[in-house]
This record gives sequence, C-alpha cells and structure tokens, in this order.
Amino acid sequence: MALWIQAQQLQGDALHQMQSLYGQHFPIEVRHYLAQWLEAQPWDAIDLENQQDEFKAKRLLDGLIQELQRKAEHQMGEDGFLLKIKLGHYATQLKSSYDPCPLELVRCVKHILYTEQRLVQEASNASSPGSGPVDGTPQRYQQINQTFEELRVMTHDTENDLRKLQHSQEYFIIQYQESLRIQAQLSSLASIPPAERVQRESGLQSRKSTLEAWLTREANTLQKYRQELAEKHQRTLALLRKQQTVIVDDELIQWKRRQQLTGNGGPSEGGLDILQAWCEKLADMIWQNRQQIRRVEHLTQQLPIPGPTEELLTELNATVTDIISALVTSTFIIEKQPPQVLKTQTKFSATVRLLVGGKLNVHMNPPQVKATIVSEQQAKALLKNENTRNESSGEILNNNCVMEYHQTTGTLSAHFRTMSLKRIKRSDRRGAESVTEEKFTVLFESQFSVGGNELVFHVKTLSLPVVVIVHGSQDNNATATVLWDNAFSEPGRVPFVVPDKVLWPQLCEALNMKYKSEVQSDRGLSEDNLVFLAQKAFSSSSNNPEDYCNMTITWSQFNRESLPGRNFTFWQWFDGVIELMKKHLKSHWNDGAILGFLNKQQAQDMLMSKPNGTFLLRFSDSEIGGITIAWVAENPNKAGERMVWNLMPFTTKDFSIRSLADRISDLNHLLFLYPNQPKEEVFSRYCTPPNSKAVGDGYVKPEIKQVVKVENDSMLDTEGEFDLEETMDMARQVEEFLRQPMETQWSGQQS
Repeated sequence: MALWIQAQQLQGDALHQMQSLYGQHFPIEVRHYLAQWLEAQPWDAIDLENQQDEFKAKRLLDGLIQELQRKAEHQMGEDGFLLKIKLGHYATQLKSSYDPCPLELVRCVKHILYTEQRLVQEASNASSPGSGPVDGTPQRYQQINQTFEELRVMTHDTENDLRKLQHSQEYFIIQYQESLRIQAQLSSLASIPPAERVQRESGLQSRKSTLEAWLTREANTLQKYRQELAEKHQRTLALLRKQQTVIVDDELIQWKRRQQLTGNGGPSEGGLDILQAWCEKLADMIWQNRQQIRRVEHLTQQLPIPGPTEELLTELNATVTDIISALVTSTFIIEKQPPQVLKTQTKFSATVRLLVGGKLNVHMNPPQVKATIVSEQQAKALLKNENTRNESSGEILNNNCVMEYHQTTGTLSAHFRTMSLKRIKRSDRRGAESVTEEKFTVLFESQFSVGGNELVFHVKTLSLPVVVIVHGSQDNNATATVLWDNAFSEPGRVPFVVPDKVLWPQLCEALNMKYKSEVQSDRGLSEDNLVFLAQKAFSSSSNNPEDYCNMTITWSQFNRESLPGRNFTFWQWFDGVIELMKKHLKSHWNDGAILGFLNKQQAQDMLMSKPNGTFLLRFSDSEIGGITIAWVAENPNKAGERMVWNLMPFTTKDFSIRSLADRISDLNHLLFLYPNQPKEEVFSRYCTPPNSKAVGDGYVKPEIKQVVKVENDSMLDTEGEFDLEETMDMARQVEEFLRQPMETQWSGQQS
C-alpha cells in the first residue's frame, strides 16, 4: 500500500500519466480500495510467455474478484450502498474481461505497478537530487530526464517561432497582393481623363513605393526568421541525436548485455518499460520536429525567397529522417530470446517488440514478422548490408507472426510460441571445430510504414548466437560454446567473434555465475573452490590464488583438450558437477554439507587430524558427475594405524535409487561430518522415514540399504577406493532383483 500512498502525492504531468494508466480495463477505484492486496501479490513470479503459468494467473484473478466482493459486502450506510454497487459491478466487469485470458490481467497490473514505481521514483529524484532510483543510477536517469525537459522547451520554442513566421508570412502575402492591386489600378489609369489620372496616379505611386519598401524589408525579415528557425532546428536535432545515442547506444545496449548474461545465470535484465517510455518520448519529439520542418518547407514553397534557407531545410529534412529511421530500426528488439542451445524437431518460443510501435501508430496496420535461421557468415553479410538473396541455413516451422498491440501496456510485440527447427544446413568446419562450436542466429525481420506511408521501414534484428544440436548428448558441449560467447563477447562485435583466450579471473566470474544460477544457491564458489578449479585447469599444484590472477586460459583448455590422464575436458567435468548438484544435492550444498572441490590428498590431510568416523564429501576427479565419501578409520590390517578411506563415486543414477542422506544414514561407521558435526544434525531431516506398515494386501514394503563390507585389502582398488561393484552395493542389486518378473526371481533363487 506504500506505493499507492506515494502515487497519490504525484503532481502535474506525473499525476496525469498515473491517471492515464486506469480506465475500463482496470478502474482506479479497484486500485484504491485493494491497494494493499494488489501490492502484496507475486505478480512478478508469473511468466507472461509461459502458458503453464495461466493457472497461477487464474488464481490471482479469482483472488481479485473475491477481494472486491468482500470489500463490497462490508460497505455500510448511504455512501456505502453506492460503493457496494460500484465495486460489485467492477468485480463482474473484470471477471468478464479477463476470465478468458487471465495472463492479460497480470500483464496489466504489472505494467501499472511498474509505471507507478517509476513515476514515484522520478518525482523523488526531482525533489531530492542526492537520492536516486533503487538501481543506483540516479545521475544517468536524472540527466536523461533533464535533457528531455530541455528538448521539450526547445520544441515548444520552435513551435512558437513557426507560428510567428506563419503569421508574418500571411500578412506579407496580403500586403504583396495589395501591391499587385495597386499596380493593376495604375495600369487602368490610361482609360480615364488626364487631369484625373495625374491626381490619382500620384497617390497610387506613393502608396506603391511605401508598400514596396515595406515588402523588401519584410522579405529580409522573413528570410532572417527562416534562417534563425532552421538554426534552432539544427540545435534541437543535434540534442535529439545525442539523447538518442545515450538511450539507444548506451542504455539499450546495456540492457541487451544484461539479457545476454542471463543466459549464463546472471540477474534478470529488467523490464523494458522505462526504455520504452524514453524511446516513445524521443519518437514524439522527433516527429514533432519533423512536422515543424515540413511546415517550414511548405511556407518556403508558398513564398520563395532566394537565400541559403532552402539548402539548410533539405539538410534538416534528411537529418530528421535519418534520426527517426535509426530510432525505429534500433528499437526493434528481441524481448525474449530463443534458446541458445536449440535442438531440432523441438518446439521453442521467442518474442520481438517494437519499443516505438504504439507511439508511431504502427499497430493501426499490424506488421508481420518472419523468423529465419542463418549462419555466422550470413549474419556478417547482413550487418554489412550485403545481398544474401534471402538465404537461410535451415527451415523453421511456424516462423511467421503478426505483431499485436496490448492497449493496457502500450506494447507492440510478436509472440512466436510454437516454432520448431525442422532441419539445419551446416557449413564446412574449420580445423578442430566441432558441430557444437558452430554458431547460428535467428533473424527476425519485418516491414511497415508510418505517417500515412510517408516513411517505410524494413527492420531486422539478430538473436544471440545459438548452437544447434540433434541429440541430448551434445547439450554439454553446446552449453560450453554458449557460456564462452555470452561471457566474453563485446558489444558491436562482428558476428560472432570472441577471444580465443581470457584471463582466469574472468572465467571464474562466468563459472561462479553459472554455478549459482543452476544450483539456485546464494552460496557460490569460494576462493578455495576456484583455486581447486585452477589446479585442475592448469595441471598446477599451487595453492596461492594470486599465482592464477594473470594466467590466461584458452578455449581449447576449457572444452577441446582432455584433462591429463582423463577422457573428458575441464568444462565437461565442471558441468557434470552442476548437473549432479541441481538434480540431487542442491539442499546439501546450500547447507554447507558438501565441500566438493577437494582432491584426494587435501581430503586426507584434513581428515587425519580428526576423530575416527569423521567424513567429508568431495567431487570425484575420475568420473564426470561423481561425488565420493572420504572418511578416517582404523586400518584393519595394522593395529593402531589409521587411514582415510574413499568410497567409489556416486552418480545421478545412484541417487535416483537412494538419496545421499539415506546412504549416509545406512553407513554406521560415518559419525561426524567434517569438521565435527554429528551426521544426524545435518542429514536426518532429508532421510526417508522408515516404512514398517503393511501395504496393499498385507505385504511389507522392502527397503533398500547401503552396505559396505570391509574384509581385507582386496576390497580396495589401486587408489584406495571402495569398489562397490566388487563389494555389495545392495541398492543396485535389490533394485535390479525387484524389477525382474516374479517367475524369474524365484527360478534364480532356486538355481
């Protein structure tokens, strides 16, 4: 409710903007009486492009209707009676409007709340220059708003000057016509008597001379007015171009960069409402100035006066057309990117948006957008404006979509919901490049006109690079290509050039971002974790983080060359850890129960100083997506000697049979999680409750237990790890036994 209280204190243009948010689609009375409820709902948790979220939207709609009805029922007295009827009417109206499409209600309310927040913040900045928006960019936002105010004043000033010029020119034409009338009168004097002619001719000649002198002076004045007005328009257009550079080349590019980093797990790029508001203001002011320049051209054609103004007006017309063209083409953007790892024969979606579509009334004749997949080379040719003869590198089904105008939010966008890549045409690969290193992009293009077909635009925009795969086994390597590109590409690059090597700290930042996002954890990679990864990437033994600060890692080291003594790359190992964590061990990582990034020697050094039964969890060096338990205990073959034991790694397959918590609970010799936590305190809440009750027709459900038998040294592999294939992994054996048909189970036992 705090936002609504602040919104009611807005003044002037901000108040008008806030009021314009409401109407029949969402009455302001609903906002007022349900302010607290509206601001408490999780509107942002609903993805407008995900049809599966329609159920959540329907619940919010039902909740809104119930709140309105409850509010209506509690109204008492004469005034309350009228309000009761009004609120009941609004409840019926909203249900009727949004029941068929509850996601549109969410879109509407999100737009209202976001715009109110922006208006309140802008008003707060204006009254308190020292404070700023919550995103910490008060200076930039304040400067942009100040420039808009300056442009508004300049445009208003030239409008007044234009009216003055128009009035002066109209009066000049009247006086010029008067001079022509006098000349006609003088010509007609030949037909009257000489005495009368001389008398009248003298008066007419005097008037003619005076008027011609005035016309000469006034013509110079009009020329001066035109010149001054043209120079003012020059200054306005220069400032408009500068403002457009700030918004389109700085703010919008930064938004696109944030959007790209979300592909690596970065924070959300944020909404486009503020950017759209700025772009619409730009479009409005550019168009006003264009119309002013056109009117000056018309006045010049109406009354030609020799001078430099005509040439200047031609230049101004070209400049303003160039500015509006740059704005339109730059604001045709991809709001929701297609997946960057794109599997053939699989449905995918994307959304494109024209930020100035509503302001320029493009929606009055809705344009169609076409999507095509093109190669890296074709993308380069497109940016050079080379003729690609409509070539594509594959076939996308359902690749045409009409842009729709959403009146509640003022957005013009096209939602591709069911595209599918039917086939892909690959190019010849270079050197060691694999298919999962080849980059494509989805080209979106459209054509439309503005200003009654005065200007026709052919707009196009390229998606972030996509890697096309045909099988799920390629996903791992394709993700590596995407991660490297998202992390290290630079704005304005030639498609899709990225450095072949980067500093290790840069890669650490990208890996940490990806890890936190995939595991959905605030606990990222620690400095010790990153040192471990550096040791693995560079085959180094140094424990000093500073030793790696200036080291560079190449793409080949990252995901082309196998790690020493292994048959997998650095990225494949790291991605295996991510997959294991996000599928089965997320909670344990968040609890701090998994140290993970340790080698065998580090684990041994840490455990040997602890009591018997102390254990820790570390990721396997030898197996992708494996995690092992290391613990300290007595050596059964040497009395009084202790040693560290390592269990063969568990993988996703193992945890789909029995969870990590249950397995640790099964192993009685594991007592304390490193450094000294009793294992029950850490893992008991995740354990499966024992099931001793009869189920079905009286049978007791069997339980799977983790068992490790230690009898002699033959139970250990050459690296001192328990091989559960050779001992007794009861989980796997029982699971396989229970899956057999009943006859097979008994015949196997009898034999």
